[in-house]
Amino acid sequence: MPALTERLLKIGELASLFGVTSRTIRYYEELGLIEASNRTEGLHRRYPADVIIRLKRIEELKRLGLTLGQIREFFMLYAEDPSGEKCRLLMLQIYEDQKKEEEAKILEARRHIAQIDENISAIKEKKSFFSCPGDECKDCRFDAFCDESVYNQLKG
Repeated sequence: MPALTERLLKIGELASLFGVTSRTIRYYEELGLIEASNRTEGLHRRYPADVIIRLKRIEELKRLGLTLGQIREFFMLYAEDPSGEKCRLLMLQIYEDQKKEEEAKILEARRHIAQIDENISAIKEKKSFFSCPGDECKDCRFDAFCDESVYNQLKG
């Protein structure tokens, strides 16, 4: 049996190694993340062993929260700059952007919670949520309609 580095792997072998489907491996190939080295006469894909390293990197980068498009960009940058500096800078930028997005979500959630707290306070102050007219509606924007006779007509 040839050494792993010399061996060509079947799509099913790769899928099994990484706990994914053959369709996932084909999809990665469609995206340009991996490449089959050749096909057999029956058009079966065969992958060089170094694809294992790429699949490991894809797994790691996905765990870090990157999209497949971002991962593709990393691989393209690595081809341009094998030192990894461009990839490192891109990773920093991605995380800084993600942090800003999450901070914006936190700010929006805090605003929403403040609004909920105001609603809770307003409801707690009311003796009866449906009472009208009266003291419950001091600051009601419909106060012009809230005289006893109009209210009784609407109710009736």
